[in-house]
Amino acid sequence: MDVINKAVFMVIMLDKSPENISDKGKILLHADGRTLWCDKSLNISFFPDGQCGLNVEHSMADAPAMGHVWEYAMTMEVIEKRYLDNGQVMPPPKSFKQSNFTSHRRIIWDITDALEKEINRAVLFNQKNNDDLDLEIRNHDKYGKGVIKKARVSPDAFIQIALQLAYYRHSGRFCQTYEASATRLYQSGRTETVRSCTEEAATFVRAMVSGRLPKEELLKLLRLAGNIHQKLYRDAMNGRGIDRHLFALYIVSKGLGYESPFLESIIRRPWTLSTSQQPQQQIQANIPDINLEPFRAMCSPGGGFGPVSDEGYGVSYMLPTEYNIFFHVSSKKSCPTTDSRKFSDILFKSMDDMRLLFDTPQLE
Repeated sequence: MDVINKAVFMVIMLDKSPENISDKGKILLHADGRTLWCDKSLNISFFPDGQCGLNVEHSMADAPAMGHVWEYAMTMEVIEKRYLDNGQVMPPPKSFKQSNFTSHRRIIWDITDALEKEINRAVLFNQKNNDDLDLEIRNHDKYGKGVIKKARVSPDAFIQIALQLAYYRHSGRFCQTYEASATRLYQSGRTETVRSCTEEAATFVRAMVSGRLPKEELLKLLRLAGNIHQKLYRDAMNGRGIDRHLFALYIVSKGLGYESPFLESIIRRPWTLSTSQQPQQQIQANIPDINLEPFRAMCSPGGGFGPVSDEGYGVSYMLPTEYNIFFHVSSKKSCPTTDSRKFSDILFKSMDDMRLLFDTPQLE
């Protein structure tokens, strides 16, 4: 246990490599219920086909911190040419000392009957929850942020409004929506919430669904909703959000033994749509004479997470290039009103419909 506790991270050598990227995502998120060491903030899993991925626990840092470390590792692997043309690893540099590393050895565990029973019960519990996770990873390659920016709409706002349109088409209603915003402008800053289901977004969605307004009026409503969303996002980044303040008040009230019906109702209200954009720098390198653009097709789709609400969706998205957007959509199979694949289909259709609002000749 001491060897494991002192380790920086865990390395998992998997014996199966699913062809479907969504299945690979599920393995990285929860594995088989017995393989990941989830008390570690970082598990690195390697598939037999050479691909790999991370399982990251959040208490040490938010997702961008680990994401940028991983992007650096992937980028430098290309820039520094770590492999020979035949695929073999290049010889280590002279500064590398084999004596710094100990060879691997199998750890033999002394497990009592009572502990074995508890472990087996934990495995069954894990596998039941793992099987309930419905994860869909998609690459939207009809267009990316390049087209959206030319239409004078923030790419993040565009996607958030598309999510509102998709959810309304899917369920016939709006829901409380969470988007994570980084507060790293401040020392020890972590995140703040952007409540992206705004009145302006709802007005646009209702107008799109009714089909009564001309394209020009719909585009005006979209841009207005986008501007409001951008303001909310900037406010959250600059410490002018509300949710972390409300949470702090809730913690203080509990510590003082004071019951606040208002704070209780705010904290317990479910985040039916929990969303997050992943910042990325995969094909950007501030190194002279280095062009990573030829490797665009090799971009990682980034990461995702499970739904916060048992009756909702977890949606993570990344805009790695000007031409595509990756989406991770998760939900619970046990919920009769959610379906990650169906929601992804509706989201892509909603994005197509919003794209038709743009005056194409002006964008070329």
